[in-house]
Amino acid sequence: MPTALITGASAGLGAEFARQLARRRADLILVARSIGPLEELAAELRSAHGVAVEVITADLAVADDVDRVAARLRDEDDPVDLLVNNAGFGLPLQFADNDIDDEVRHLRVHVEASMRLMHAALQTMRRRGGRIINVASVAGFISRSTYSACKSWLIGFSRWANAEYSRDGVSVTALCPGFVHTTFHERMGLEQGEEGVPRFMWLHAPEVVRTGLRDAALGRAVSIPSLRYKAIVALAGILPRPLTSGVARRGRV
Repeated sequence: MPTALITGASAGLGAEFARQLARRRADLILVARSIGPLEELAAELRSAHGVAVEVITADLAVADDVDRVAARLRDEDDPVDLLVNNAGFGLPLQFADNDIDDEVRHLRVHVEASMRLMHAALQTMRRRGGRIINVASVAGFISRSTYSACKSWLIGFSRWANAEYSRDGVSVTALCPGFVHTTFHERMGLEQGEEGVPRFMWLHAPEVVRTGLRDAALGRAVSIPSLRYKAIVALAGILPRPLTSGVARRGRV
């Protein structure tokens, strides 16, 4: 059976990746900060699908925790075939009003941890093949505070890595959804319906994950779920940056 390691696996897209991969009979390594939800999900998946599920509690803003997860990815005796870099969180859009330590932690989780885990995974994948999915965002194509900057880095690095390591049988895909109904916004203190986002802009987690897994299997560097978000990204590439930045300031997320 293939083995997948998923960060941010206790809820949202991470948990949906775990469920869909378990249905495909993949063994799992679930990584998140909260042991309770991780253990509950692991028990559910073992019972429902008969797969092996390993649990690692780690805060990916903490260097020692990242090192523990990276060590698991470098394990030659029990290699990982798919890495899903999904862990992340959001901050209010007003950078100057945010606590700078929160901003640094945000950068570490979204960029540094993803980079370190990719580097670790490639140590074994370059010899035997594999897939890496970096959960980015449509926000990475539009200037919108530090969240967009982090996701833009993930997209650019994934594009390069996909081309560079395809010769070794490794695909790297940046999954770029728009707004998705998960617990992401609730953790920012925004209840469903209070995000300031039109209803038609929301996507559902199962659809996003299915698209990401399909595009990774096809070796695509960038995966954008739904035609409406593909159109938004295309427009963002040709419209003046001040205009797209102004539009992006709307809403509360």
